[in-house]
Amino acid sequence: MSNEIVRYTMRINWRLLDKLGFIAEYEGRSKNKEIEQLMKKRIAEFEKEHGEIVLPGED
Repeated sequence: MSNEIVRYTMRINWRLLDKLGFIAEYEGRSKNKEIEQLMKKRIAEFEKEHGEIVLPGED
């Protein structure tokens, strides 16, 4: 797997984004880093329940 950072555009409701921004600022993070933390948490929860996700090429 490449360590390259990938850009991803997301469409999101303004109110939801503003609330996320509030949480991110409270935690001392950017909105982007807050989303990244939420994704990592969700992946960890999924893998705990279903086992590690192995991507193609990560044998």
